[in-house]
Amino acid sequence: MTRSKILIVEDETIVALDIKKTLENLDFEITNTVTNYNSALNSVRVNKPDLILMDINLGQKYDGIDTVKKIHAIEKIPVIYVTAFTDEQTIKRAIQTNPVSYLVKPFKRDELKSNILLGLYKISKENNDYKNIIDVDIGLGYYYNYKENRLLYKEMPIKLSNNENLLLRILIEANNKVVTFEELEERIWPNNEISDSTLRTLVYRLRSKLEHRLIETVQKVGCRLNKDNPMHAASS
Repeated sequence: MTRSKILIVEDETIVALDIKKTLENLDFEITNTVTNYNSALNSVRVNKPDLILMDINLGQKYDGIDTVKKIHAIEKIPVIYVTAFTDEQTIKRAIQTNPVSYLVKPFKRDELKSNILLGLYKISKENNDYKNIIDVDIGLGYYYNYKENRLLYKEMPIKLSNNENLLLRILIEANNKVVTFEELEERIWPNNEISDSTLRTLVYRLRSKLEHRLIETVQKVGCRLNKDNPMHAASS
């Protein structure tokens, strides 16, 4: 059975080693132990962890919450904060990143284990929810087939490039929520810097293969798949 992979982001070496030893004894695989923002981003891209244990005070320009926001622009990996901070302002900032939990140091081994299992279950369930869906109704006669990774209009396939396909999947899985332009860039071109026009062109190309109103752009923020467009009901 494949072991779940966990990334530890902790700037105190002794604490990081203690957590690492605890998790290895619980039969988890540790992809890496890193101490800062840049190392965490690189590790996520290279090692693809299933879950992240994130300290908040990383002693640098970007703290753990900033790091999680950037990671989530690349990949929606569940996060457990492990920190000594208990002030209301920090907790409110952390909540905005939708963590699995917020563990205050020191914590018990069983408490850490139960929170990790909860986080792994959450991501597994979300993934299975999409895997169990074959055709996703986008609206206006369009469907996306997850099994074959293709777009259909009234059973007729519509050819998409790899990036068009990826963009459409990201928008579908956002479930009507706005996906920021920054997140789209990170997830579609994770290791490349691109111009604003490159992303705009990709969105335009995908729009040209759908009803234009299915993709809504929020100026200077991002875009979303507008499955709640009232015109859907009129066309069905």
